[in-house]
Order: sequence, then C-alpha cells, then structure tokens
Amino acid sequence: MTDAQAIAQRYIDLWNERDGARRADILAATWSSDARYTDPLATASGHADISKLIGGVQQRFPKFSFALIGKADGFGDHVRFSWALGPKGADAPIKGTDFAFVEGGKFKSVTGFLDQVPQAA
Repeated sequence: MTDAQAIAQRYIDLWNERDGARRADILAATWSSDARYTDPLATASGHADISKLIGGVQQRFPKFSFALIGKADGFGDHVRFSWALGPKGADAPIKGTDFAFVEGGKFKSVTGFLDQVPQAA
C-alpha cells in the first residue's frame, strides 16, 4: 500500500477541482475506469458519473471546499479518512468519513458517511 495520507489528499484534490477537463485527467490517473462511489445521498459508477457528481456538489456549494480532518490511516488496500466541506477560514458545516479501496494504486471504490450535516430550517 502507498501512503494513506497521500491517497486521501489525492481524493480531496479531486473533489476541489472545478475545471471539468482537469478533473477528468485526475480521475483517469487516480481512479480505475470501473470505480464506484456511494454515500447516503448518491451513487456513481465510472469516471463520467463520478465527475458529474462532484460537479453537482460544487454547484450546490460554490463557495465551499474540501479539506482533510486529522490523519488518514489504512491497511492493505484500504484507506480511511475524514473530511470537512465549508468556506475557507471558518468551521465547516458538513463533515464526513470515507472508506476507500485502492487497487493497483487507483481508487476502485469509495464509501462515504456523513458525520455532520446542517439541520434543515
């Protein structure tokens, strides 16, 4: 296994990439072509669907960005890390923990959990 912290940072960098072409390049370089992403709100398979999902999150939260929380850890081909989504310089209102399976140095699957979300008014 490669460095869990580096893998988690690559993941965060992808979610923060707003240029669709660069995001596609990052996906091709770091995710398997048949990769899957799932969380309580969405499921996506393959580069195009994952990119579309990320673009949708960015549209919904245009002034927010992702950041790692704490230190990523892992064993074998599995990586666990926590993240925050919010405005820079302020406490993030959305936080989660993701579990990734990495095969051959590329993300094969990611399962996300939402640890903190704002209550609807």
